[in-house]
Amino acid sequence: QVQLVESGGGLVQAGDSLRLSCTASGRTISNYAMGWFRQAPGKERQFVAAISRTGGRTYDADSVKGRFTISRDNAKNAVYLQMNSLEPEDTAVYYCATSWRTSLRSDEYGYWGQGTQVTVSA
Repeated sequence: QVQLVESGGGLVQAGDSLRLSCTASGRTISNYAMGWFRQAPGKERQFVAAISRTGGRTYDADSVKGRFTISRDNAKNAVYLQMNSLEPEDTAVYYCATSWRTSLRSDEYGYWGQGTQVTVSA
């Protein structure tokens, strides 16, 4: 019932920044905790960051801690991922998703976006 569309990906150099957006339609995302995941070629989908329904609690993966920040604006029905100090290892397709509870587990998420490609060159 909720559709998610990611945007903001692109090709950047190591050390650059990107801001990914996830815009929802069909239903307000204020009912959901939200998360960002990524999948690199040949690798399993990996947790990146999660945020509670009100934005009061966040989690992020050790690999991105201190560099990435998840945020949300329920009035705009949107979630964001600010990505700083990007590294080639961050290259992946990035997805946003909804969950009933704030979680690091991909199997607890229901609705998923189509993904946006982030490529970081050395």
